[in-house]
Amino acid sequence: MTAMRLVSSILLIVLLQSGVLGARRFRGGRNPQPRRAPPSPTYRDRGDTTESFPLDFTAVEENMDNFMTQVKNLAQSLYPCSAQKLDYDMKLHFLENTSVTCNDGTPAGYYMKESRGSRRWLLFLEGGWYCFNKENCDSRYETMRRLMSSSKWPQTKTGTGILSPLPEENPHWWNANMVLIPYCSSDVWSGASAKTDQSGYAFMGSLIIQEVVKDLLTKGLDNAKVLLLAGSSAGGTGVLLNVDRVSEQLEGYPGIQVRGLSDSGWFLDNKQYRCTDCVDTISCAPTEAIKRGIKYWGSVVPERCRQTHEGEEWNCFFGYRVFPSIKSPVFVVQWLFDEAQLTVDNIHLTGQPVQEGQWRYIQNLGIELRNTLKDVPAMFAPACLSHEVITRNYWIDIQVKGTSLPRALHCWDRSLHDNSRNNKAPPKGCPVHLIDSCPWPHCNPTCPTIRDQFTGQEMNVIQFLMHMGFDVQKMAQQQGMDPSKLLGMLSSGS
Repeated sequence: MTAMRLVSSILLIVLLQSGVLGARRFRGGRNPQPRRAPPSPTYRDRGDTTESFPLDFTAVEENMDNFMTQVKNLAQSLYPCSAQKLDYDMKLHFLENTSVTCNDGTPAGYYMKESRGSRRWLLFLEGGWYCFNKENCDSRYETMRRLMSSSKWPQTKTGTGILSPLPEENPHWWNANMVLIPYCSSDVWSGASAKTDQSGYAFMGSLIIQEVVKDLLTKGLDNAKVLLLAGSSAGGTGVLLNVDRVSEQLEGYPGIQVRGLSDSGWFLDNKQYRCTDCVDTISCAPTEAIKRGIKYWGSVVPERCRQTHEGEEWNCFFGYRVFPSIKSPVFVVQWLFDEAQLTVDNIHLTGQPVQEGQWRYIQNLGIELRNTLKDVPAMFAPACLSHEVITRNYWIDIQVKGTSLPRALHCWDRSLHDNSRNNKAPPKGCPVHLIDSCPWPHCNPTCPTIRDQFTGQEMNVIQFLMHMGFDVQKMAQQQGMDPSKLLGMLSSGS
């Protein structure tokens, strides 16, 4: 028996003796606030014979600290002589096809951490806005070159959140093969055009995804069961634009289920709070920026969406317009008060408290987003003011109706697995359609911490709402309740 088989056998005994497997059987649907332990050094044999074994840690989230300490101590005691630090890092690989490049012609690539015992693959598309003409692309190249060039990419990256290899930070996906695709095409992952004298840049976001998938097929992806194409911000929109194309690319591999996870990429083409000229990516209305961008980038959009919006393909960049045409299962994660959406809508939450008109606009944004998400079967939408979440180390702490995001994703995975067998609904007590119903930013007590942008001090919910121009008396009157009762509800996050 190899050393790692011995480890896996002993781990199974530890699990049985600690009652973890029994706990899973009797556990209810509500998922209490999970506790996070800080990462501590972990060790394993790094020889070529290393095996990994998939374990689902969702059931022990709230007791993870003690459980992981036992497992790590056990693992270290089995390797007293040859222990070496566990290599958590994803390593840089450049594409085999060197004609598919970043904006400036440098080779595109990806970071990868293999998990040889797992047949699950997670491909993550990085975000980072975009540029839509030569002037603002030149400016972006001067100030944010890593988003347009691979010339200074580091050799390794360490995954966080859903890309983390630590089960206490990533209870359901920690053991998957992790791939991070850096964003260096500035085109919301939609472009398919080579560098020209006129544009000065290549826009190949869509082609980069195709080439990464092609490369990975030679590195174990051909044997995968699940490929989850995930992304945040512009990467989240990139998931909506590319998930069906990846599924089509893998049609010759019927064993691979392709799914999407779109985080903070569900933008609205709504009317700005204050209309401004389309000068740069911040001031330009979302529709106008995308209309200009798709011509400049030579964008490709999903074929079914293109047919629905022929001549107005810019519609396909907005979640609620493209979603009905997507065939692949997609889980949508979206803050109801997304900071990037507010920025392009010209609501800037700095300095003076917001005016009543801005406050109304912010509340209406939450209502609009809620309406566009109501027909999305699998989603997680907290009433928070934030942007991006799945790669944050606090992503396991956010809850909607008592369910954490990793738990909701686990439920979604199970429902897809069960549906492929017997077409059943999601397991009871395992919700996948989670949206906050409370009406203002940060009315959910598990929202990320708010800090004053000038002092850096943490703000509680009441301080934050007063900074936002929230009138307690007026709101209490509108809700038909006593002001002191409303204050109590706000303090408790009810």
